Amino acid sequence: MTPESVAPGRRRRQGLRLRVTLVFALGGLLVTTVLATATYGLTSRYLVRQRQHTAEQQAYVDARVVRDALSLPGTSDATASLGALELPSGSLAVLSFHGRWYGSGVATGRELLPAQLIDDVVRGQPARQRIEVRGTRYIAMGVPIPAVKAAYFELVPFVELDRTLVVIRNSLLGAAAVTTLGAIIVGLWATRRVLRPLSDASTAAARIAAGDLSTRLDGSSDPDLAPLALAFNDMVDALSQRIDRDARFVSDVSHELRSPLTTLATAVQVLQARREELPERSRLALDLVVDEIARFQHVVDELLELSRADAGVEQLADEPVRLGELVLQAASRLNGGPMVVEIDPLVASKPILADKRRLERVLANLFDNARTHGEGLAAIRVTHRGDTARIEVDDNGPGVPVEQRTAVFERFYRGAASGRRGNDSGAGLGLALVTEHVAAHGGRVWVDDRDDGPGARFVVEIPWRPA
Repeated sequence: MTPESVAPGRRRRQGLRLRVTLVFALGGLLVTTVLATATYGLTSRYLVRQRQHTAEQQAYVDARVVRDALSLPGTSDATASLGALELPSGSLAVLSFHGRWYGSGVATGRELLPAQLIDDVVRGQPARQRIEVRGTRYIAMGVPIPAVKAAYFELVPFVELDRTLVVIRNSLLGAAAVTTLGAIIVGLWATRRVLRPLSDASTAAARIAAGDLSTRLDGSSDPDLAPLALAFNDMVDALSQRIDRDARFVSDVSHELRSPLTTLATAVQVLQARREELPERSRLALDLVVDEIARFQHVVDELLELSRADAGVEQLADEPVRLGELVLQAASRLNGGPMVVEIDPLVASKPILADKRRLERVLANLFDNARTHGEGLAAIRVTHRGDTARIEVDDNGPGVPVEQRTAVFERFYRGAASGRRGNDSGAGLGLALVTEHVAAHGGRVWVDDRDDGPGARFVVEIPWRPA
């Protein structure tokens, strides 16, 4: 099987639920992404402005402290004035005083500051600018101090702000992931609820296809689904009525044919009593009529039996049955060549609950099928497997092609191979009756190739119910 042949089926099985779930997931991801992006943008801008405002206020306060320190009589030590400042952790202070540059901590001077910022402050204008020094982002504030002919610069780091923004970003990403996962869960829950009516309809259709025409959909709990349930139930009612009409038609026709057939059979028996008095050609014609009437009666009996099975008028008549003895009795009535009969000792010793008449009919039809279409019966095996009893009937024919192994159990199926497998193709009802009787027991029937030579193997399995 090629991948191309598998993919369409898989898409049909998963397509609708997968698409709806993906819509929920993508919708949740889109909404949370937009909200997270907007939240992060607004929060970061607000925090940056707050940080800049705080840094600016602190720079003015520190500039006044430096100015007051430098304004004292006899003070010329700019480094001492910077040392008197209580700078926030990580902040740097730079002072230009009388053409010389001084710095606090590791700060050395003007090489930390951009030229444009220095020019603006030297011209007497307060200024600020974002800069990066040795991999760390700062906001540089410059405040002119004309009273002492100095310029004060303070560099406030963004380290704490960056950490805060990272925490906010990670929190928003986590919230987006959780929201997307929640959307997927909601999507799965919603699709399960939305698609449940389709699943119920599919299950009901499968049960109807299996023969349970009493199946109906309940749409009363949801007004939106009521029209679908009503249409589905009307369809099943119409189908059930059509099947009942067809079954009644077959039954009525079969009953109507029985009376003239009985009359014909009686008349033929009278003619057969005087067969020796007839000319040779009349004898041949009589023999043909006898065979055809017998065949016609057999077909009518099978049609009546099928019509009763369709109507469900015959319930399973359970009784203790020794399956091994039943098979041996059916095999003993055969007038065929040598065959193999194998009976499991457990099956031979313990009876089971089953409908004896139906099982006799199953065996008779399988044996007749082997004789008519399989060039004779080769072997019969009865075994016990787990909770089932198994009957295998092997024939000597060419086998059943794989493409016909389901069709051979259909009514009136005769197939292209039937003429090749025997001279009498029959009406194609024997195996259909086998299917009905086995299904009435809760079992199943199928055909395989023999594993010990050419030929077909018909297998019947019914539940093992000890009597």
